[in-house]
Amino acid sequence: MPYTPAPHVTQHWRLAKPAASGKRGMVVSQASAAAEAGVAILEAGGNAIDAAVATALALAAVEPWNSGLGGIGFAMVHRAGQKRAEVVDFGPKAPRGLDPSRFPLTGGMKQDLFAWPEVVGDANIHGPLSFAIPSSTAGYAHLLARWGRLPLAEVIAPALALAKRGLPADWYTTLKVGASASVLRRYPESARIYLPDGLPPIAPYQGVPGFFRLGRLPDTLEHLARAGLRDFYEGDIARAIVADVAAMGGVLDGEDLRACQARMLPVMEVPFGDATLQLTGGLTAAPTLARVLAAMADVPLGRIPGAEWFVALARAMKAAYAERLAGLGEAEPNAAETCTTHLTACDAEGTMVAMTSTLLSSMGSRVVLPGTGVLMNNGVMWFDPRPGQPNSIAPGKRPLTNMLPVIVRRGDAPWIGAGASGGRRILAAVAQVVSFLGAFGMDVEAAAHHPRIDVSGPDLVSIDRRMDPAIIAALAADGAVEVVEHGVMPINFACPNAIVVGSDGVRRGISDAASPWSAAVAEAG
Repeated sequence: MPYTPAPHVTQHWRLAKPAASGKRGMVVSQASAAAEAGVAILEAGGNAIDAAVATALALAAVEPWNSGLGGIGFAMVHRAGQKRAEVVDFGPKAPRGLDPSRFPLTGGMKQDLFAWPEVVGDANIHGPLSFAIPSSTAGYAHLLARWGRLPLAEVIAPALALAKRGLPADWYTTLKVGASASVLRRYPESARIYLPDGLPPIAPYQGVPGFFRLGRLPDTLEHLARAGLRDFYEGDIARAIVADVAAMGGVLDGEDLRACQARMLPVMEVPFGDATLQLTGGLTAAPTLARVLAAMADVPLGRIPGAEWFVALARAMKAAYAERLAGLGEAEPNAAETCTTHLTACDAEGTMVAMTSTLLSSMGSRVVLPGTGVLMNNGVMWFDPRPGQPNSIAPGKRPLTNMLPVIVRRGDAPWIGAGASGGRRILAAVAQVVSFLGAFGMDVEAAAHHPRIDVSGPDLVSIDRRMDPAIIAALAADGAVEVVEHGVMPINFACPNAIVVGSDGVRRGISDAASPWSAAVAEAG
């Protein structure tokens, strides 16, 4: 009898991640060291805003492929005693000197990662012309100035300590660096840091992995602790950034940095059972999520999500993406290469923060600026390189993004804070996790470990191979499907995390099971 091999599975173990619980503060992050940094700030007397910024700054040192000082993002803050959340937009914006003519098309297509025409030299994907204005640091400055309780030097201290220690050189670092090595090697400072002897760092065969420093990042954090975060845009750090970019032939300049400010946006509210889903609106995935939930409003829930619910969700997601992509042309990047981070924080008083930040691609532009150790984003990749499209490259323009931090409120109090990383896959993950928690009443562990689907476009549904076979069959009968593994790599599903405040006052949080370093950490007491 002929033998047919079974599908290859990368992880022959049970995928699980512990939850955290407590009656005081909590931080959930894609890097446990960053979550611990945020909780240390809570225990030092800081509030959820201080903790969220401390966590975000720490991520620059311990999760550099996803976010950092050279990134962009959005934050939602629902303060204790306030009726609704507020949105802080520090999203991407093109430099004022960005010239679309510097992105000539080859006549080919990027079939591997992108659904749009190829640019000569991939100038929109990596290198100095791919930089959007790095606004994350402006966002952190705005959050602290508006609502923070502790001085910057105290909030930044954990990040500085982690940066001086260095990035862990374990297997996950090897994996992430190796995935970008072919481009990192093109840029001298990036290669010097991440590719010693031309190869990714690897852990020792046995014993404890070591650490390596990310260039001048510790010096930059130490300087910002003294001079303030606006120095990144108006002081010595700004001048170092401008000098490095100019030397590389980029167009980001001092005026772009000086003009960079976070802005406040009105929260977008969507009815959600007996609660209200609070969204960022604007140039994020929030309007698309609102359309998906509206299409799902009359679908019977049942005790757990069943075949009828998943089929309805897949149809709603495909219709929403058809509409979203029709307005964009094909301007969004394929989810395979996007890397983002999400953190959720709350404090003992009841304030909640959901923050998503990104470099866009894994390792962003792959360019580390030698004068500062800042790894820059490649936000220009969000734009369509074809002229005359809704999302075409243009100076000073803001592109549409996939980020989706959410806070669900019951009455006037925050109930669920959530978000995810993963490019186009963020929308499906957030829709399901919020529904599992809010509509089906799952606890955080059940919600985090329940198999999910992904719909990142109008034609295909990806299904976790752990899904109930009856649900897989129902989805397959309704359209094209792909049954895939939920593992570390390939990244077939987004990486969500969440905090839920129970009626008993206990905060329960959890991070994504397939994200190796992620963790929920509760404040003691």
